[in-house]
Amino acid sequence: MQRVTVTLDEELLADVDELIQERGYQNRSEAIRDLTRSGLQQVREEAAPQAPCMGALVYVYDHAARELSKRLTRHSHAHHDLTLSTLHVHLNEQSCMEVALLKGQSDQLKQFADEVTSSRSVRHGRLVLIPEE
Repeated sequence: MQRVTVTLDEELLADVDELIQERGYQNRSEAIRDLTRSGLQQVREEAAPQAPCMGALVYVYDHAARELSKRLTRHSHAHHDLTLSTLHVHLNEQSCMEVALLKGQSDQLKQFADEVTSSRSVRHGRLVLIPEE
């Protein structure tokens, strides 16, 4: 490993220190390494939108919402080439969570995720992309 000196303004350093406390990092170096990796991954995704990757789309929705389950199922079938597997969990009487494991070009996975998470009565959604190596 190499030692690097970085200058940060006080407000940014306070944000880094807050992150360290929230996530339990042992020191600033570990936090800065993780933030750097995350930032580099984001830059790579933006620079190569058609790069092959894997993804996990997690979303929570109201299962009683009119026709939503059917619309989500139709949407998944329409993009069957991206979906490897789906896990469906009943959280309570009103909510279901699904985790869709995806594989394809990053821009296609992002579009799929945006279409799902922007559907009416989908309450939460997040896509995690992992570049294929």
